[in-house]
Amino acid sequence: MDRIRKRFCIYGAVQGVGFRYCARHAAADVGATGWARNEYDGSVTMELQGTPEQIEYVLYALDRWRYLHIERMETKAIPPVENERGFRTE
Repeated sequence: MDRIRKRFCIYGAVQGVGFRYCARHAAADVGATGWARNEYDGSVTMELQGTPEQIEYVLYALDRWRYLHIERMETKAIPPVENERGFRTE
């Protein structure tokens, strides 16, 4: 199973709407790892690690979360983190 890692900078109505809660639970559902944190400019930075399908599932779950609205998302592939366990929020 090839695991990849991506960093996302997400803009829109993404703070105070359960974004990190949804991301953590969606990642746990499929076994993806990583983290998410709120930024001072109102955006959220998130790193996700897993198979492409696991990452797509988390993004799909976020897109379906009724309280948030993603206006723009920047994505960058980054090296995987060895031995990472779970998904945390910061």
